[in-house]
This record gives sequence, C-alpha cells and structure tokens, in this order.
Amino acid sequence: MKRQPVPTDRLHLWLMLTLTFSTGVVDAVGFLGLDQVFTGNMTGNVVLLGMAIAGGSDLPVLRPALALLFFMVGAVIGGRVLRKAPEGWSGRTSLTFLTVAVLIGGLALFTALVDVTGDHLLGSITTSTLALAMGIQAATAKRLKVAEITTVVVTSTITGLASDSRLAGGKSPFWARRALAIALILLGALVGAAALHIDLWVGIALSAVLSAVVTLIGQLRHRKDKRAAAAAVEPESEPVTAG
Repeated sequence: MKRQPVPTDRLHLWLMLTLTFSTGVVDAVGFLGLDQVFTGNMTGNVVLLGMAIAGGSDLPVLRPALALLFFMVGAVIGGRVLRKAPEGWSGRTSLTFLTVAVLIGGLALFTALVDVTGDHLLGSITTSTLALAMGIQAATAKRLKVAEITTVVVTSTITGLASDSRLAGGKSPFWARRALAIALILLGALVGAAALHIDLWVGIALSAVLSAVVTLIGQLRHRKDKRAAAAAVEPESEPVTAG
C-alpha cells in the first residue's frame, strides 16, 4: 500500500516548529555566551534596555540595542523581499530562509576561527548579525501564516494556550502545536546552553544546519506542489479522428 505524503500545511508546521527550536538555541548562545543579548526574543531585549537605562547594575545597553535595531532591519528585508510573493511557500520564501542559513553558517565559521567573546566589537557584530538573521526568519514565518507559530517568541502562544483552554471555558484550539512550540523553544535553549560547554560556535552551527534543512525540505515540497498544480491544469490532448 502506497504511503500518502504529509500534507503541505502540516509539513510547513513541522518546519516552523524546527525553527522555533533553533531560535531557542541561538537565544541561549546570545544570552549566556555573548553578554546577555537575546537575538530572537526582542521582548527580552526591550526589558533589558529598560532596566539598564533605569540604572540596573551590570546590564548591557549597546548589544541589546543593536540586536533590536538589526532584528528590525532583518524584518524589513524579509518583508520587502516577500511583499509581492504569492501566498504560501514560494521561491522567495526559500531565498529568505536560505539567507538566514548562510548568515548563521557564516557566523558559526567566524566564531570557530575567532574568539569573539574577548573583543567587544566582534561580539557586537556577532549578536547583531544573529538578530538580523532572526528578523528575516520572523518576517518569513509571518508571511507563511502557519497558525500560532512565529518561530521567535512564545508569549502569545502561552497566552493562547491558557486563555483558550477548557479550564478557561474554551475549546483548546491548536493546543498541540502551541504546547510543542513552548516545549521546543525551551528544549532549544537547553541544547544551546549545553553546546556552550563545548564552544560558542557549536550552537550557532546547529542553528545554521537546521535552517538549511528547513530551506531544502520546503523548497523541494514547493517544487513538487508546483509541478502537481501545473499537471492538474494542463489540458488533456484530444484524440485525433480521421476525416
């Protein structure tokens, strides 16, 4: 019996959950390994900046501010590239996710060769570039419109899981994907923190590999769906009858 392929919308959900895990990894690397900077969760940076400006001792200002700025730049780039893209996955979706994979992969190589933790400028370049990549990723995930999955933050996901639950009188829609997103970003942070015991570049490299895999799988499915759609609308050849 021939096995039925996974529906495209279900595959997209799995791919975005993979990127959610990846965000947990890079956020752990940024916060624990690079001067308390969130590169995916911008809410954390805004809170850090507020506390630092109010006089919080030993709290960073420059790197969270740069991360916030470059995340927004990344989101602008992603939104601009995808502005005229069709609904769902497209060639431009693959392009933006590939850009994320290349940026993070380049950083993994850079941090493997150069000690960025001992140089303030290099450390700031690293966190800013990670934030740029996460901004592009977030904008692309938003455009893909996988319900309840943003890949970079789970505050709204936690709110939805609780407020729509049966305890709150709701019907618990999307409870499984919401719970998975929360669990995966937590697991990603755990893996990212553990990777720091080996070296800084390890967690970044893992995130780059995951982004590349997501891009490849998404592009292959997009091409398959495109061929299937073309075959469905192609008119059948009418038989030629003798005159």
